[in-house]
Amino acid sequence: MTTYQSIEEGLPRYHASSSDDDDKIGLLSRIRRPSQLWKNILKIVVGAACIIAVLWFSLNWFLIIDEVENDFDWADPNLIIAQTGAVASEVVNCSRFGVEVLKEGGNAVDAAITTHICVGTVNVFAAGIGGGGFMLVRLPNGFAEVIDFREVAPRAVYEDMFKQEPLKAKVGPLSIAVPGELRGLKLAHERIAREGFPIPLELYVTMKMYTYKIEHNKELCEIFCDEDGKLKKLGDMMYRTNYSRSLEKVSEDVNEFYEGSIARSTVDTIQGKGGIITMEDLAAYKPTIREPLVGYFQGKKVITSPEPGSGTILLFLLNVLEEYKFHENGRTVLNMQRMAESFKYAIARRTELGDPAFFKNTTAHKERIKEIISKEYAARIRANLSEARTWIPDHYDPEYATLEDHGTTHISVVDADEMAVSMTATLNHFWGSQVMDSNTGILFNDQMDDFAIPVPPSIERFWPAPHNFPAPGKKPMSSTCPTIIERPDGRFEMAVGASGGTRIMSAVTQTLLNIYEFNMNVLEAIDYPRLYHPLLPNELFVESGFPYEILEKLIKIGHVVKIHSIYNRGYGCQVQCVRKFPNGTIHAASDFRKNGIAAGY
Repeated sequence: MTTYQSIEEGLPRYHASSSDDDDKIGLLSRIRRPSQLWKNILKIVVGAACIIAVLWFSLNWFLIIDEVENDFDWADPNLIIAQTGAVASEVVNCSRFGVEVLKEGGNAVDAAITTHICVGTVNVFAAGIGGGGFMLVRLPNGFAEVIDFREVAPRAVYEDMFKQEPLKAKVGPLSIAVPGELRGLKLAHERIAREGFPIPLELYVTMKMYTYKIEHNKELCEIFCDEDGKLKKLGDMMYRTNYSRSLEKVSEDVNEFYEGSIARSTVDTIQGKGGIITMEDLAAYKPTIREPLVGYFQGKKVITSPEPGSGTILLFLLNVLEEYKFHENGRTVLNMQRMAESFKYAIARRTELGDPAFFKNTTAHKERIKEIISKEYAARIRANLSEARTWIPDHYDPEYATLEDHGTTHISVVDADEMAVSMTATLNHFWGSQVMDSNTGILFNDQMDDFAIPVPPSIERFWPAPHNFPAPGKKPMSSTCPTIIERPDGRFEMAVGASGGTRIMSAVTQTLLNIYEFNMNVLEAIDYPRLYHPLLPNELFVESGFPYEILEKLIKIGHVVKIHSIYNRGYGCQVQCVRKFPNGTIHAASDFRKNGIAAGY
């Protein structure tokens, strides 16, 4: 049954309120597809490009936006019900492209790559081949690996280069780390950009948020502005012709990006603006294959990403919260207090993480990670967790200053053979470094901002983490935690993950609790209002729509509560989830906070 048939036939719609030897074979050798398949995939994508204008035109023609935050109708999300495979992403047509790849005979990795290249083309502010990320892949036989294609610091980086001017780590050429995406993905051939497409809702919303910066950036304005130099409107045609040419080149030879003409243009652009990335930096980049972290929640196997990702913290949270058995009493103020306090402990533990290759005592650090994700450590935390009050940040024993980062897109996929992908990738901040190569159409990341800056502590800040100071070839810490869950019988159950910086860990945790403790379907679990605590500032951030009677009691306990609009682009976190039931039925959902809609068949 296709996604389109499921919707038309009245299925639920909700609005937001193998062998051991085989196991040892690396995943990269398993994801190659026959050349004819990719020719067929290309045909699908090109054909879809021809109708994408009609699809978006019909969706958005009657939407008139006067003020982005207040005066337009948000996409009505769907709980997608399928029988064979599904894709959840933040762009509905990209989800559907991924499903078409599955129908064509591609596997979950093929679909994830296609979907991601599509997302990076349409939602250019969030993703693209100028960035990096993590892909967790589970094979049908249960073997799993993490492909770490996180960006790395250039060779010319030095520890205190941003000490005097921290903003340069956030915007401009010095903020760009060596992109890892293409060598991580290995293949990509999308041409939807050449035909042009009407600007969809999510892209327009983010363009509107950054109107001044786009209109005053020559390279960005060439794409996103009209002939008068003013921001294009919802539904206006947008062309990424040079970007489509770049995708064609790398589809034939990925090394074009790292050693060929695209690399030369990249270096010329970045160095021409004062950056330090060299041809040697690009040529030296290699993705890393990592063994995933494994934990257990309610008897289910939880497979997630190791450092420099934050799967450690997800497992920590699930261990701490599991024994409270929220399903017995529901969403009480006591359970929400336990959740809020666990988030504060979790952020404190996150300050201990970093690039595992750069710790002075790697053996001791590995043992510390094992301790943090253990059930015994969780029991010690519960013993110290107050159910009647909250504390100042020192109480939670953070070793170093907390650091905000920005995850920006996530994709979850399962195919007919139960091969699954959970993938999070990013340019970091919206619009990354705001540096675009006009020759190639590539917008570059600002991942250097995810490193700590060696500045003295203050009343509002602990010592920065020395294990996350910038260094040549080092990867900055990331809050991403792409995750796959197996049932006790070893069969696939769920692929889940999120975008949204340091809120990712809490958002994924709450989604899983909503499913397993509060008996929600995946869409209800994603849509329910969330709460977050960053430790510093010592404030509990809550999305609008969270039960007020609970918030009132949390305030009496001592929390400083700040309510944010659930639609707040600058603060929200977006979850993408695919779940398969024992009877073979698949549920897929995307977060309405980013106008996402999943697809399946």
